[in-house]
Amino acid sequence: MKRMVGVIYYDGKVGIEEEKVPQLKDNQVLVEVHASLISPGTEMSSARRLRKEPLKPDTAPIPFGYSDAGIILKTKGDVKGLKPGMRVACMGNGAALHTNYAAVPVNLVAPLPDEVTFEQACYLSLAATSLQAVRRTDVKLGEYGTVLGLGIVGNLAGQLYRLCGARVLGWETLALRRKIAAKCGFPSIDFVKEDPVKATAEFASPWGLDFALFAFGGDAESAFMKIKKCMKISADGHAMGSVVLVGGCRVPVDGGAASGNLDIRASSRTGAGYHDADWEYGRDYPAAFVQFTTQRNARELIALMAEKRLKVDPLTTHRLPLEQIGAAADLLVDHPDKSLGVILTMSR
Repeated sequence: MKRMVGVIYYDGKVGIEEEKVPQLKDNQVLVEVHASLISPGTEMSSARRLRKEPLKPDTAPIPFGYSDAGIILKTKGDVKGLKPGMRVACMGNGAALHTNYAAVPVNLVAPLPDEVTFEQACYLSLAATSLQAVRRTDVKLGEYGTVLGLGIVGNLAGQLYRLCGARVLGWETLALRRKIAAKCGFPSIDFVKEDPVKATAEFASPWGLDFALFAFGGDAESAFMKIKKCMKISADGHAMGSVVLVGGCRVPVDGGAASGNLDIRASSRTGAGYHDADWEYGRDYPAAFVQFTTQRNARELIALMAEKRLKVDPLTTHRLPLEQIGAAADLLVDHPDKSLGVILTMSR
């Protein structure tokens, strides 16, 4: 039995390589994949970089993908009640690849209820990245916040903030993404064409922002300076609130009065355990001390999808078969104004 795997080549082009289906390790499951989601940020940034600065032509192709969904075919070792025939969502770089057969560690697999489709479930990894950022924000009901960058992570974070009881305004330059955000229940502005400080002051009047989430890559100095003008201000004139960096952006942070009393935090990955091989393959952390692992975050998000409280369908702009992964990647790299959630489907 062969499997097809999406790869990025030395020059940033994307294609398919054939290989044997991997032998299962202990505490792994083999999944017949039905759908996977390309990350327009993390994954396609690698393709963009290599198209500008190619590696040596003899560089081995790089398999990619970290969020897919399908049906368990086989298990090995202690897989905590997972069984062949179960519908599941899978996560993990190097595991939940863009492929028709994925071998995935037990703690990166979450069962799916009938109410959640495979296409919805393959948003799981990026949704968990958003949830981790929301937890890092420590948001409270009634707070006001801004999400800068309404790609998949930013959009889902905006929805999750709202589920926590916060009021959210998006900052986004691409009209398609602002339109999708409106379908998901929150307003947004073009923070280049409009005066974002004025618009945000009106949105958060009379208090100012309690938090801001940066969910895009690149130079964020200009946006950061504008956000500082939007945050709530204490009686002594200092900016306050949380600024969370989940995207791969850079901001200038000066100490002392220049940054007031802002809490500037980074947010990484999908929750505790991700990239800890021992945890991924079955070791658990003490639940009383590590409450929200990647596995628990995954199950909470799937429940929200099943309850129709977390909307992922509006994010899907294209569906292509795995064999057309090159065209799918080109779409995201060359036309970010026309695409967002690009799902790959597997032919049988």
